[in-house]
Amino acid sequence: MAITSANQLELLQTAEAVAREKMIDPDLVVQAMEESLGRAAKSRYGSDMDIRVSIDRKTGRATFTRVRTVVADDELENYHAEVTVDQAKQYMADPQIGDEIRDEVPAVDMGRIDAQSAKQVILQKVREAERDRQYEEFKDRAGTIINGIVKREEYGNVIVDIGRGEGILRRNEKIGRESYRPNDRIRCYIKDVRREVRGPQVFLSRTDPQFMAELFKMEVPEIYDGIIEIKAVARDPGSRAKIAVISYDNSIDPVGACVGMRGSRVQAVVNELQGEKIDIIPWNEDQATFLVNALQPAEVSKVVIDEEAGKIEVVVPDEQLSLAIGRRGQNVRLASQLTGLDIDIMTEAEESARRQAEFEERTQLFMDTLDLDEFFAQLLVSEGFTSLEEVAYVDVDELLVIDGVDEDTASELQARARDYLDEQNRKALDHARELGVEDSLVDFEGLTPQMIEALAEDGIKTLEDFATCADWELAGGWTTVNGDRVKDEGLLEKFDVSLEEAQNLVMTARVQLGWVDPAELEPEAEEVEGDETDDTETEAGA
Repeated sequence: MAITSANQLELLQTAEAVAREKMIDPDLVVQAMEESLGRAAKSRYGSDMDIRVSIDRKTGRATFTRVRTVVADDELENYHAEVTVDQAKQYMADPQIGDEIRDEVPAVDMGRIDAQSAKQVILQKVREAERDRQYEEFKDRAGTIINGIVKREEYGNVIVDIGRGEGILRRNEKIGRESYRPNDRIRCYIKDVRREVRGPQVFLSRTDPQFMAELFKMEVPEIYDGIIEIKAVARDPGSRAKIAVISYDNSIDPVGACVGMRGSRVQAVVNELQGEKIDIIPWNEDQATFLVNALQPAEVSKVVIDEEAGKIEVVVPDEQLSLAIGRRGQNVRLASQLTGLDIDIMTEAEESARRQAEFEERTQLFMDTLDLDEFFAQLLVSEGFTSLEEVAYVDVDELLVIDGVDEDTASELQARARDYLDEQNRKALDHARELGVEDSLVDFEGLTPQMIEALAEDGIKTLEDFATCADWELAGGWTTVNGDRVKDEGLLEKFDVSLEEAQNLVMTARVQLGWVDPAELEPEAEEVEGDETDDTETEAGA
């Protein structure tokens, strides 16, 4: 096939036709043609030559050019594509390294193999351009809902025609046992858009919690306008869901607006989600109040929150236990997802029994350590004393409010408590030294003898060992594994050492050892002070 055919505009017409069909820039197709013709020319003139082809965008004329680059004498490697400075003087007046010598060469005739190779190059370039176009179109649409038509189903995964591309709805992203046939209309949530070897992949979902949130945004104008905000969503796809909403307009009820007249708005969402039951809950900044709302329809008697552990205990009437937990734990599981807290549910009877056990345990502690009778020990517990440290170091006036306790009795109680604690400290320190603890750790301020003993039992015997610890190793914490919160036990957690306190202790140890320069910790404070000064001056100037 001769390139120099009479109808040179045929190249441009072909490029435009392909570009329209694939919805890409025609210039990309022309560039692909130029590259394919260049490869064909190199196969004719020699692979060592640098042959470049340019197609005029108006006339369609293809120009074949041989390019030679000027290089230093000692860098000359390819005699067909490179020339030295001296050789280049034959073609230009003052050649410089890096200059190019261009000579037009005759066009080539393409044989069957060359034509096939050129076709493959063009197809590849067009395919890449089409993939780039699809990715650019859909990358910004992640997090939105799209309507599509089912094309086919492969191994449980549904391939969906979404206009200028295809999306995949994986088996685990379908609601329940949904099944689709070709040409069925489907509404999905664009969960992710990624570049892959096969091209851009648009991953769809119907089980993602945000799918339900976007459906409500479509059905409730107040959400779309920002008057009502969806704060949290939890779903058991196809079965039940909870959604927390808040209104920024006191005249609009967020729950009523989402339900709609006679339930029309929420029913539209329910129908799309295959009958999934939806609880619409008013959001509240107070965690306890929010949780009480989240556990509806169950009634809650009491809520106890452990913010540091991220756990919450809920007490419900005995007859409300099964309702609060829900079938197969569904109600409490959704409430937990909604609040982001681990929820322990117990009945009033269970909570009463636990409180009684704690009361008896503390009573026995005071009886054994302070040599008190049961009645007197119970008085201490009833007044809120929970540990020997509280008895030993509390203000005497707090002991005098107990019936039958005068100054002498209070002093005796504190003396016994301190003697017992001193003895325990001595034993703990002796045991730690037996384990090999060095004075550098014993003398470190902020650690009690019991803490030093616990560290020694775990192999931490020097200040250097302590300085290498992470804060969570000391204070403990929570780790999310496969969606479940797992407790990490801390070495000093039983001594109520918080994460912040652990950070301060470890950093102080590193400073004492010279691992950290104290000056490096000061700029942040100085910067804050500087910002505050600037703000003050600005306000004064204003």
